[in-house]
Amino acid sequence: MIAATSAEIRKLRGVASYQFGESVGWALFGRGTTIARSARTGRIRHIYSKNQLVATLRPKDGFLALTLHGAELILAKTKNPPNLVVANSEVIEFIRSGGDLFAKHVAQADEELRPAEEAIVVDPNGSLLAVGRTVLAGHEMTRFKRGVAVRIRKGVGEVDVQSRLQ
Repeated sequence: MIAATSAEIRKLRGVASYQFGESVGWALFGRGTTIARSARTGRIRHIYSKNQLVATLRPKDGFLALTLHGAELILAKTKNPPNLVVANSEVIEFIRSGGDLFAKHVAQADEELRPAEEAIVVDPNGSLLAVGRTVLAGHEMTRFKRGVAVRIRKGVGEVDVQSRLQ
C-alpha cells in the first residue's frame, strides 16, 4: 500500500460522488487514504482508510465496490445515506450471514436505485446488515413479490475464510 496522491484522492472522490451522491466522496476518502495497485496494469485496485479496506475500484466499469467498512463510513458520515435498502426484520439473520435479499422481504428501497448498482442493506433500525449489487430497480423492489432484489456480496455476520483457517 502506498499513500494516494492528491490527484488520486480527487479522482476517487469524483467517482464516489458520481456513483453515490455529492457528499459521499468526502465521507470515504480523506488524508489517510492509501491505495494498492494492480501488479499487472498499475491501476488503482484497492482503497484503504486507516489500513481498512473501504472499496475496490472495479476495472470493468471504473466504479467502486464497497466493503462493509466503506458502507459504515457512508452511514456514519452522511445525513441521508444513498443506495439504502431496508430489509424486513424477519430476514435479518439470513442477510447478515450473506444470503441474498428477495423482493418480498424489502421494506423500503431508495427509489433512485437501478439494477447493477451498489446497495447498502440495513435493518429497520438503520443498522448495517450487508453490501451487495442490486438486481431490481428501487421502485421494483417494494412492488415485486418474487425474485432477488439484492445479491449480497458480504454480510456483517459472515466469517472470513482467513480467520477460519487460523
